[in-house]
Amino acid sequence: MRRIDELHLNYPFAGSRMLRDLLGQQGLEVGRRHIRTLMKRMCIEAIYRRPNTSKPAPGQRIYPYLLRGLAVTRPNQVWAMDITYIPMARGFVYLAAVVDWFTRRVLAWRLSITMDTSFCIEALEEALSRKEKPEIFNTDQGSQFTSEAFTGRLKENGIAISMDGKGRWRDNVFVERVWKSIKYEKVYLHAYESVHAARTSIGRYLEFYNAVRPHSSLKAKTPDQVYFNRLPESMAA
Repeated sequence: MRRIDELHLNYPFAGSRMLRDLLGQQGLEVGRRHIRTLMKRMCIEAIYRRPNTSKPAPGQRIYPYLLRGLAVTRPNQVWAMDITYIPMARGFVYLAAVVDWFTRRVLAWRLSITMDTSFCIEALEEALSRKEKPEIFNTDQGSQFTSEAFTGRLKENGIAISMDGKGRWRDNVFVERVWKSIKYEKVYLHAYESVHAARTSIGRYLEFYNAVRPHSSLKAKTPDQVYFNRLPESMAA
């Protein structure tokens, strides 16, 4: 599952057949059916990355995508939230994070052993507990994000709700880049023995990611520097 996760980050278009062949090149002989089963467990699929996490519950409202053609030019204009799979020495957990679209700053995050709504709402509540709030909040169409408990908090704060179109995982590409940084620079270097160990390690990395790690897309500035110093709008996303 860890190898599949890494390959999927690099080749999101690869289905079970291609993943089988790529794993074979690495000396891992795995059947296509087993790969398909593991992908389902990890909630990933070729091109459209999270068929299970992005499936709305019956009766829940889907909101339109508001970011197409929009120039994102300042902090707190758009926040985005997503969920990803985190491998451990035995088993796995899920990581949810709220990210400021313009600065890439991780505003809040939570780990969970299940794909329920509560840990997403906890991260959202933490992000909203600060003085700032976004004009637009973007997610995929997962049941966690289409639930009334989640969207209700956004509406209470006067925040416009945006959701990726079905089959368009690239609509949330900035969060995908955050996941790639976390996994290659921290998660894949460790085999966490417990949820506590994973939480501590990821927490330390995210402090580094926000405050120390320079980003080429931010002209070698850190997310904290751009988020708090309000650099010129010429750095628009």
